[in-house]
Amino acid sequence: MVGIAKLIAWADSNAEGRLFLFDDVVPRGRMAHRRTVLFQWHVDHAARTVPFGGWEMPVQYASVIEEHKTVRSAVGFFDVSHMARLTFVGADAEALLEKVFTNSVATMKPGQVRYGLICNQDGGILDDVLVTRFDNEFAMCVNAGNRQTILGWLHTFAVGMEVTIQEQTFTTAMIAVQGPKAVETVKGLLGDDVSALKYYTAMRTTYAGQPCIASRTGYTGEDGFELIVPGSQAVAFVDELVSRGAKPCGLGARDTLRLEAAMPLYGHELNDTIDPIQAGLAWAVKLEKGEFLGRDAIRLASEASDGFRSTRIGLQLEGNRAAREGSGIQNAAGEPLGKVTSGSYVPWLDRSIAMGYVPAEHAAIGNTLNIDIRGSIVPAVVVALPFYKRSA
Repeated sequence: MVGIAKLIAWADSNAEGRLFLFDDVVPRGRMAHRRTVLFQWHVDHAARTVPFGGWEMPVQYASVIEEHKTVRSAVGFFDVSHMARLTFVGADAEALLEKVFTNSVATMKPGQVRYGLICNQDGGILDDVLVTRFDNEFAMCVNAGNRQTILGWLHTFAVGMEVTIQEQTFTTAMIAVQGPKAVETVKGLLGDDVSALKYYTAMRTTYAGQPCIASRTGYTGEDGFELIVPGSQAVAFVDELVSRGAKPCGLGARDTLRLEAAMPLYGHELNDTIDPIQAGLAWAVKLEKGEFLGRDAIRLASEASDGFRSTRIGLQLEGNRAAREGSGIQNAAGEPLGKVTSGSYVPWLDRSIAMGYVPAEHAAIGNTLNIDIRGSIVPAVVVALPFYKRSA
């Protein structure tokens, strides 16, 4: 998938009505894109929209920098209704998820949320997902661009099992409220006091008398909630957020925020040729839980000691020039080592940072590498991840 930075550049400078999608430039109107129930609300509030994961989504409203700083210092909200929302019911729901999910669901308590991967038999990552356990069912949040792949994968391995997979993507809206003021913004908005939720827990509650799900999760490195409401209530819900001081934010700020927090993005840091060990996500893999898809390949990867095997690293560049996706990473002699998977100048840290993959022998913290930015060589230092971590 094409980088968010390219989408921002398009939104800022495009005058020909052309859209970027999956590394192609597609004239507007040639390819249909889904729209969330809040699309017209975004347009009415002066959002610039671009295709992303098969949907036409807001990339920014006024300024990516302003929206980024709002989330770090106060509270912003994002329409993330493009992400697929699934539920699993039936006697074999747990068994299906244990089979396809790298993390453990059998040890989850009701209300717990867990991050993990869905991998192929070779250990390659098909998607990174969140799974939530409730009293009588499980829920899963899937990246928008991987919706059809994951649905097909799940249905394939559900054959012969007593499980029903239901989808709520097109009947609900999902709003992420993020920032240090997220709790006070949401307090009193829902039928229950969700401020009592701990990080990576969720609960069923209500909004304006209708069913709602609240989880203490997010993709920005800040405190906050992801809230699922009926589609018919979405406009009223975000209007109320605005009345409480929350600012609408687009995918541009969401990308720079997640980059500061070193959260991997599918299609950039993650794909079906990268395994969880390379991606630095061994903590989301429970090899000891028993058989699951990709387990043997991931176990072998975890035992490998080959210094030439690539691994995800963080880089801080000299100066503020951004290293975009695909920029080459070199050693001091100018020999190619790998490529940048995500990179940007980030406004809160006020520096240029990047993530990418290089052989493990070059991944030591403090190691100096070079980045080829459109023919210019820029020094960069390998730094610990995440780049940013909130203080409380």
